[in-house]
Amino acid sequence: MAERTSVIHIDNHIFGKKTELYFALLCGVFLLTGVLLKNLTDIAHWSSLLSYIISYAFGGFFITIDASKKIPKGQFDIDFLMIAAAIGAAIIDRWAEGALLLFLFSLGHTLEHYAMNKAKRSIEALGHLSPKSALVKSNGKLIEVPIKTLKINDTIVIKPNTKIAADGVIIKGSSSVNQAPITGESIPVDKIFIPQTKAIQAFNNIPKKHVVFAGTINGNNSMEVLVLKLSEDSTVSRLIKMVSEVETQKSPTQRLTKTFEKWYVPLVIIVVFLLCFAFVIIDENFNASLYRAITVLVAASPCALAISTPSAVLSGIARAAQKGVLIKGGKALEELGEVKTIAFDKTGTLTEGKPKLTNLIPLNNFDNHELAKLVFEVESLSNHPLARAIAQDLKKKYNFQSQNKALKVNAIQGKGIQAEFNKSQVYIGNLKLMLDAGIKIEASITSKLDLLLQNGQTVMLVAFRNKVIGMISVMDLPRGTAATTLKRLQQIGIKNMIMLTGDHQNVGNAIAKQIGLTEARGNLLPEDKVAAVKALIKRDKKIAMVGDGVNDAPAMALSTVSIAMGAAGSDVALETADVALMSDKIETLPFVIALSRESKRIIKQNIFISLGVVAALVPVTVLGLTNIGLAVAFHEGSTIVVVLNALRLLSYKLD
Repeated sequence: MAERTSVIHIDNHIFGKKTELYFALLCGVFLLTGVLLKNLTDIAHWSSLLSYIISYAFGGFFITIDASKKIPKGQFDIDFLMIAAAIGAAIIDRWAEGALLLFLFSLGHTLEHYAMNKAKRSIEALGHLSPKSALVKSNGKLIEVPIKTLKINDTIVIKPNTKIAADGVIIKGSSSVNQAPITGESIPVDKIFIPQTKAIQAFNNIPKKHVVFAGTINGNNSMEVLVLKLSEDSTVSRLIKMVSEVETQKSPTQRLTKTFEKWYVPLVIIVVFLLCFAFVIIDENFNASLYRAITVLVAASPCALAISTPSAVLSGIARAAQKGVLIKGGKALEELGEVKTIAFDKTGTLTEGKPKLTNLIPLNNFDNHELAKLVFEVESLSNHPLARAIAQDLKKKYNFQSQNKALKVNAIQGKGIQAEFNKSQVYIGNLKLMLDAGIKIEASITSKLDLLLQNGQTVMLVAFRNKVIGMISVMDLPRGTAATTLKRLQQIGIKNMIMLTGDHQNVGNAIAKQIGLTEARGNLLPEDKVAAVKALIKRDKKIAMVGDGVNDAPAMALSTVSIAMGAAGSDVALETADVALMSDKIETLPFVIALSRESKRIIKQNIFISLGVVAALVPVTVLGLTNIGLAVAFHEGSTIVVVLNALRLLSYKLD
C-alpha cells in the first residue's frame, strides 16, 4: 500500500490514534447494513444505497486525502487505483462490491500502519526510559528540575534503582548500572567515580568505567554525576533521532520496487482504460467491460509489493535496536547480509586494547619474587604505557606496595628505562639498551627472546649489577570472546576474516593463530589499510570492516558496510558508521549479520508473494473468470500475509 508521509489531524479530534481503525470498521458496518436492507427487507432502494454511500465515505476518507495530495504532483499510486476502482463500481451500480473493496483496503491500511508503528514503538520505547526530571545539587541542597533545563557541568544525584537523567561522568560514589537500553548488555556494568585529582577530559575520551548514559538504570548505590551533555545531545536522544531517520535511507530493493511502481501504476491505468472498451471487440455490453476493467484494476494493484520491503526493513532495524545495535537504513541492513568477507582492526576490536603482562621469566638463578619486586619498584615510577601496565599487573598479582627503593629513573627513548635500585644500576628494555650498557647477552637468552618475539610479544630484558637477571613480555591480548565469535561467523557463512593492523606482522600472526582468523596483515599505515580494503573489494566485491569508528576512518569509509564497536557515547562512531554496536562486545556481530540475512530472505519472500498474487490474479480477471469480491479478498490477503511475515523479524533469535 502507499506509504503515508502525512499526519491526519482529525485523529486527535474524533477517536484519537485509532480513528483510522474505527473508520474502517464503520465502513464495514454500513456495508453490512446496506446488504441486509437490500436482501432481507422491503424498504425502498434508497435506504440501502444511502448505507453504501456512508460506507464509501468512511472507507475512502483517509485514502482520498492521501491520493489528493499526490495527484497534483503527477503521482498516481495505489491509493488512486483503489479510489478509481470504487468509483467505477458505483458507476455500474455495484455499490456493495465497491464498499467491500474500500472496507478491505482501509482495513488493510490500518493493519499495515499497526505493523509499522509496532516496529517504530519498539525503537521509540528507548525515549521513555529517560526520566522527566533530575535532582541537581546546588549549594548543598537538592533541587528537582526538568532534564531539559540541565546545563553542562551541573552536578546531579542519582538515587539507587532510579533512571540516570543525563550523559556524564561519575564524580562521587560507585554502583552497577543496567546499560541494556543503550548497549544491549544483559549484565549490569560496574561503574566507579573518577578521582577528583584527575582532570576531566572530553566525554569521548573518558574511560567507560567512569561514564554513565541517560536512560540507563542505576543499581543499589547513590552516585553524583557531572553533566557533560545536554538532554538533546545525549546518546539515547541521538540514537532515537538516527533510528527515526532510517526510513529515508532506502535499501536497494526499496529503490527497485519504487522504480517498478513508478512505471507499473501508469501502465495499469492505461490497460484498465482500454479494457473499458472491450465490448467493441467481444460480445458484451459496456457495463460488463467496465466491471471487468475494475476487477483487473483491483487485481493488478501492487499493494503488497509497496509494503513488502519497508515493513521488513523497519522490523529488522527495530530488532537490532532492541539488542543495542544501530543499523542506519535499509541499504546497510541489506548489504551487511550479503558480505562474505570481514576486515577487522586489531586494537580494541579483536583485542582488549591494552597491554597485559604475559611472562616474567627469572634468569641466571635469580629469585622470581625478588625479580617481580625489582621490576615493580622501577616500572611504577615510569609514565610509559607499557611500564604502567607491567606495574599494575604485578601489583595485582603479588599485592605489592611501593617501598620507594628505586631512584634516579631515566627513560631512554626507544630503548627502555634506567634506574638505581639498592645502590646498583638496573636496566629494563630491549637488546640495544643492554648492548649500549655493555651487558653481555648469552646465546640461550637471545634464543628465548627471539621465540617470544616470533609469538607476537613485546619483550624486555632486565639487567641488574651488569647481569641479565630476567625477561618480561607484554602483549595486547585477544578478547575472551573473539575466538568463539569468529567461529560463529564462520558457521553462518563468513568465508574470509582478515585483520588489518599497524603492529608487527609477528603480532598479527600470533593473534590470528590464537583466535582463528583466516589472514593477518601487519605493518600497515593508514594509507596501507585503505589499499588493503580496495584490494579486498576488488577480490570479494563486498566487504564489511569492523573498528572503533574513529581510527582507520578512511578504510572504514571505503568498505561496503562499516561497523563501529563501542559506539555508546562516541559522536564520531554514531555519525560515520553504517552499523554501530553500542557496546564493545564483538559477540553481537554474528547476530547482526544473521539478522540482516534473515531480513533479506523475508524481503525476497514478500516480493515473491506480492508479485505472485498479482501474476495469478490479473490473467484470471482479464478473462472474466472471477468477480471483484474474490479479487479483493486475494489482493488484501496478500498484503496482510507480507506484513505478518515482516513482523516475524521483531522476535528473531540466532540459534
